[in-house]
Amino acid sequence: MYPKIIVQTELKTGDNLILLTKSLQALPERLISGPEMKFIKEQHKIKVEMIPFNRLDHWVVIQFIPEEKEANQRREKCRLAGDKIQLFLNEHKVNQVTLCDVDSDEGETMALLEGMALGTYQFFKYKTDKKGVNTLKKISLNSKKIGKKTLTEFNAILNGVDFARDLVNEPNSYLTATTFANEIESMAVKAGITVELLSKKKLEALQMGGLLGVNKGSHEPPVFIILEYKPSRHRNKQPIVLVGKGIVYDTGGMNLKTESHMENMKTDMAGGAAVAGTLLAVAGAKLPLHMIGLIPATDNRPGPRAIVSGDILRMHNGMTVEVINTDAEGRLILADALSYAKRYDPELVIDLATLTGSAVRAIGKRAIAGMQSDAKKEFDRLSSSGAEVYERIVELPLWDDYGEEIKSDLADIKNLGGPEAGAITAGKFLQKFTSYPYIHLDIAGPSFLDKRDSYRGQGATGVGVRLLMGFFKQKTS
Repeated sequence: MYPKIIVQTELKTGDNLILLTKSLQALPERLISGPEMKFIKEQHKIKVEMIPFNRLDHWVVIQFIPEEKEANQRREKCRLAGDKIQLFLNEHKVNQVTLCDVDSDEGETMALLEGMALGTYQFFKYKTDKKGVNTLKKISLNSKKIGKKTLTEFNAILNGVDFARDLVNEPNSYLTATTFANEIESMAVKAGITVELLSKKKLEALQMGGLLGVNKGSHEPPVFIILEYKPSRHRNKQPIVLVGKGIVYDTGGMNLKTESHMENMKTDMAGGAAVAGTLLAVAGAKLPLHMIGLIPATDNRPGPRAIVSGDILRMHNGMTVEVINTDAEGRLILADALSYAKRYDPELVIDLATLTGSAVRAIGKRAIAGMQSDAKKEFDRLSSSGAEVYERIVELPLWDDYGEEIKSDLADIKNLGGPEAGAITAGKFLQKFTSYPYIHLDIAGPSFLDKRDSYRGQGATGVGVRLLMGFFKQKTS
């Protein structure tokens, strides 16, 4: 859980304070003693940005807004600074603090607050020794410009990221496809989101050959999760559909993963978690948008009935797919979901998936590989949101030429291209199942981190929730 974040109109004597400012001149003299101001000036000359004072019964931290001409980079540095501050406060066992926006700069203040809040995330559910649990439980915001509406939206986003992170960090010993669906259903009911869970029998009736095929090696049944948020005064005539890959564990199937490549495969449902977290955030922020979330869920295991290379599957839309590699399973379950999305006559469909190692090799863990079909304007807006929240997107092409790589001699298409451009041919495969404006986001790189990276933390990052919420807020502003 993140610290509780509230608005505080007045500063109280003895409160732990963070004074965020651009300049020395703006610092309130009534809150700083003469010797402290002298020390601040000396530190500011040598470009020290964070200056803490221990007043025995409380702390005062002076934080200068980093100097960057480009707004997005400046705000990212504020997030990084916010994470450093929360680490400092937790190290000194501080349980509450008031952030005072001295210069009333909403963008930088919210970025610093975001870095503080996201940086405090911990997943200690399975630890018996709770040593190291963060003490910071409440952050009060004192600002002339930032009100309760902004904080309501902000807290909604944090809740969405928190939910997604928790799901991804859960081990498969707990988070089967059924449990995954139940966790999402419980969240949805509380948030006022309609939920429907399609059973294996229903999936057979719908002829979802991709999801059923991947599930054949498992002893756990598949689930197709449908979420719908439809406020009474939504602005979009056609819904926006989010599709998330929900492979709760990926062994590779009969093409079994080798060495350490299976180590973090509990995270292969990060796309589905991001879709659920985003719907939670949209509902919490009460955005006036009609939204649908589709999450096909199963594990991928080498059981006695598992699909093998050379098998041919008939998908939900009637197309046939030759299975070249059973470890290219994510695109098979997403294809059924993308076909199913057509029934909503969507304005736009966006999928999120930890889809390919190719995307990670191409751009690493600091960006998302994105592709679009008939959605250039929306893709550019989404990229702009990514730049603002620093969940950046690198666009890869979906040129027709790449379709040659997935042609099959035996079926309509095959589920794997050649050894090159794997992220693109995966996107090209998915495009075959769409007939509407479509954006594909391969989040394989930034969805899970082996070591701590500032406010993104270690383990699940919840990537995608902040990106999409920024995009949706643009659409409704």
